Amino acid sequence: MSRQAVLQALRSREGGYLSGEELSRQLGLSRTAIWKAVDALRKDGYQIEARTGLGYRLSAVPDALTVEEIRNALAPTKMVGRELYCFDEVDSTNTRAKQLAMEGAEDGTVVVANCQTAGRGRMNRSFESPRDKGIYLTALLRPELPTERLLPVTAMTGVAVCAAVERVCGVRPGLKWPNDPVMGGRKLCGILTELSLEAETGRLQYLVVGVGVNVLHSREDFAPELTEVATSLAQELGHPVSRPVLAAALIEELDRLYQALENDDLEPYRSAYRASCVNLGKTVQLLEHGQRETAQAVGIDDAFGLIVRDADGRERVVRSGEVSVRGLYGYVD
Repeated sequence: MSRQAVLQALRSREGGYLSGEELSRQLGLSRTAIWKAVDALRKDGYQIEARTGLGYRLSAVPDALTVEEIRNALAPTKMVGRELYCFDEVDSTNTRAKQLAMEGAEDGTVVVANCQTAGRGRMNRSFESPRDKGIYLTALLRPELPTERLLPVTAMTGVAVCAAVERVCGVRPGLKWPNDPVMGGRKLCGILTELSLEAETGRLQYLVVGVGVNVLHSREDFAPELTEVATSLAQELGHPVSRPVLAAALIEELDRLYQALENDDLEPYRSAYRASCVNLGKTVQLLEHGQRETAQAVGIDDAFGLIVRDADGRERVVRSGEVSVRGLYGYVD
């Protein structure tokens, strides 16, 4: 508690000095307790200067996915993020969130990890999650909605990720159908949504929305087979991005998504998705049951399905559970 209190007091000075005597008076702590708190903060990566006659000054904070750093950047939310768990390492944030759900965790609980040892993507593909590089985050939701109302969640999450990146970085990623945020023609983020239904009634028990964003990865951080497919914000922007600040923005956007989902207010997400979809107007490859065909991507329907036009001019809608889409010559293009 003294560690958090000292950190908050130093933050409140916004880079100015705060004397040990004033800290002691404000917090009701002994000078020894303050020194121990400062020492603990330094060990956690906080840069705290100490000058005789002036006191202590917080000069830099770590790029750490901790409760303190995320909450410092997080605006008040209605539901998502009210309960926040941060781990240095987990097998999978989705798996941990599902465990918490079975233990009775509340609606809107968020799990964040600095590293995943068994990160997963769609179709049980592995998702690389190296330490100190990305944001691995899962929101646990308990909406009282029929399952058909939940089908757009994954696509809406893609829109939420793009909005969070734009707020923090000033640039907006595109969306490769069905739900991959992309920059520079390569994948920036993975999204995996999972749900649990009560067997007897079909009633929703919980929904978990998992997001993995490549933030500080260099080209060498990706496996050789992924270097031409995956990218990171640092690679695309040419400078680092604060992970706790981006994690906070993502939590806020997921909170907005949850409210829109419950209010059935999806039109803003449809509009944003259509504006961001990089496949529209291009020839794409449709991969279905081992068969490959080409078609023109011409639109997105109200359920976020991809409208394609075949060579004979016939239009149809493909769904993400049925068909995979690739560019004609690569991941996007």
